[in-house]
Amino acid sequence: MPNHILATPLSLANLGKLPERVARPTYARADLSPGILHFGIGNFHRAHLQVYLDRLMNEGKARDFAILGAGVTPHDTKMRDALAGQDWLSTVVEQSAAVSAARVTGVMTDFLPPMNGPAIIRALSDPAIRIVSLTVTEGGYFVNPALGKFDPDSPAIVADARNPDDPKTVFGLILAGLKARKAAGVAPFTVMSCDNVPHNGKVCRAAVAGLAEAQDKGFAAWVHDSVAFPNAMVDRIAPATSDRERAITRDQFGIDDAWPVFCEDFLQWVVEDDFSAGRPAFEDVGAEFVKDVTPWELMKIRILNGGHAIIAYPSGLMDIHFVQEGMENPLVRAFLRKVEREEVIPIVPPVPGTDLDGYFQKVEERCLNPKIGDTIRRLCLDGSNRQPKFIIPSIADRLDRGLDVTGLALESALWCRYCYGVTDSGAVIEPNDPNWDRLTAAAGIAREDPAHWLGMRDIYGTTADSGAFRDRFATSLRALWADGTEATLRRYLDGGM
Repeated sequence: MPNHILATPLSLANLGKLPERVARPTYARADLSPGILHFGIGNFHRAHLQVYLDRLMNEGKARDFAILGAGVTPHDTKMRDALAGQDWLSTVVEQSAAVSAARVTGVMTDFLPPMNGPAIIRALSDPAIRIVSLTVTEGGYFVNPALGKFDPDSPAIVADARNPDDPKTVFGLILAGLKARKAAGVAPFTVMSCDNVPHNGKVCRAAVAGLAEAQDKGFAAWVHDSVAFPNAMVDRIAPATSDRERAITRDQFGIDDAWPVFCEDFLQWVVEDDFSAGRPAFEDVGAEFVKDVTPWELMKIRILNGGHAIIAYPSGLMDIHFVQEGMENPLVRAFLRKVEREEVIPIVPPVPGTDLDGYFQKVEERCLNPKIGDTIRRLCLDGSNRQPKFIIPSIADRLDRGLDVTGLALESALWCRYCYGVTDSGAVIEPNDPNWDRLTAAAGIAREDPAHWLGMRDIYGTTADSGAFRDRFATSLRALWADGTEATLRRYLDGGM
């Protein structure tokens, strides 16, 4: 499409002025009332939960379940400022390899000033709010990665335990809202995590109830018994927004949006049907409600998220920028296929109605989508939180069964080599993990002493006790330093590792 379209500023008043090819709400803002308070209004949330709600509301349903935004970080303030000027509307650009389509969603009616505890607690106390949902990132649940348990000694949790009337964390605010509802005789809301975390509902329950234990054990027991925390598997790629996405939204779709959301056309949500105060009929617009989400969750986390890590670190070390470019590299794609089909997929339990190899082929197709603009750097981000969830459990399962871990050990060595902070060409890798300084220091020592890297027990746990894993890891890391990423991948693919 030519780029001379005069862009229309996004607002409620301008919805009728948007180009015809842009889908827009068939519902009026005046017909909506909040029923969900969501913490963490980011791109994934606006491309996932808000899209499901938009579909429902366009069918005349769930209009009493509009979104009320909330947040506890400075990033939330930036998002609020951007969306406030466009009446909380969002442009969602869904992209397949062949087609791009834009829709405007209007399911959010307000966004509370972030970090305003009293205002958030008042909203949480409102009986109309029946679901509190969260996208606070994988690392936002105060979990000790080695133990896989809530860490009550995290400084932010300790601070909220000492100051329950002035909480600063999401979980402290949720507790304050539940406490106010209990005192007023109002039924508790459901707490629904939408983060990419194994058993995200269980993890969220551990954080809320764990903090409650430190404040009031009797109240903690009530939280355990009375509050629903459904587990869910969520899936859609929605990269960060840059000037590139703003320009495409303006030039191709004629919309001036301060923070558009770009995402793939794939969308999946599998949820346990455990809601104590009612819920929208998300199943009417494509969500799947099940008794136990575990099979879908393991499939996604190990095959898709683990696959992202397998693609990420060799690509990063070879200075590849976009994910689709990594997948177009024959060595990276062959590495992904070999590790997935020989080491990951064989230990993923069966999933009802799903062919696992077919699921993996869909993962390949999604990662090859040239329009998404997903970056290798994003896939490399936060390995200290992601590796214990997406890679190390597969290593542990294979070791428990006496199976080989050559490919997964090479993936772990590639992560270590990446954390050294320099690519094979000598380009500097900018900090890309909350624990970057610690990781780069450990990677520097591991260059001569590979076992030092595995000594990070909070990440590797008892997996590092395996002599087979230690040997495979050391062999891979030494090869990466001696010969580089490309030669090491060739050797692995030729069966020489």
